[in-house]
Amino acid sequence: MNRCGWVNKDPLYIHYHDEEWGVPVYEDRLLFEYLNLEGAQAGLSWYTILKKRENYRKAFDHFEAEKIITYDEKKIEELLLNEGIVRNRLKINAVITNAKAYLKIIEEIGSFSQYIWSFVGGKPIQNHFKELKDVPASTEISDKLSKDLKKRGFKFVGTTICYAFMQAVGMVNDHILTCDCYQKTAELKN
Repeated sequence: MNRCGWVNKDPLYIHYHDEEWGVPVYEDRLLFEYLNLEGAQAGLSWYTILKKRENYRKAFDHFEAEKIITYDEKKIEELLLNEGIVRNRLKINAVITNAKAYLKIIEEIGSFSQYIWSFVGGKPIQNHFKELKDVPASTEISDKLSKDLKKRGFKFVGTTICYAFMQAVGMVNDHILTCDCYQKTAELKN
């Protein structure tokens, strides 16, 4: 099978590439999870975070924002001792901060999905990159998303993180044209 050049031989990574990456996600909680996991990746590889994803889900109550906003210093200290996640106080605090901002968006707009997908007109952008080197690290849209998220109080949402998030949740189809997943993903419009 032809895959994008960033995939290693680990079955976990292959499954992520073949079944998840670039597939449109519209569920609020899952979008919130992806955004926070992309933020946790800052300075690390996605593969590192992917291997820890189940630990993150357990540690952060499956990214249920209503629970996360109740975290106190005792819970933060517990998370800082959890070897299954990246033990960085700024990143842990960011998840709590992001949960509050996320809930405000839902209160204001009705759904996080509606808010996120509005940046791409409600449907995935179909890119047509021939080689991995052609895929950008950020775009004008990820710049706008990053700026708006920051304005709303989110942390660890720089433009590169936002673009990686957009790729992961299918807001853009960045499988390269020779990847067997390109066409399959392109057909998952909505």
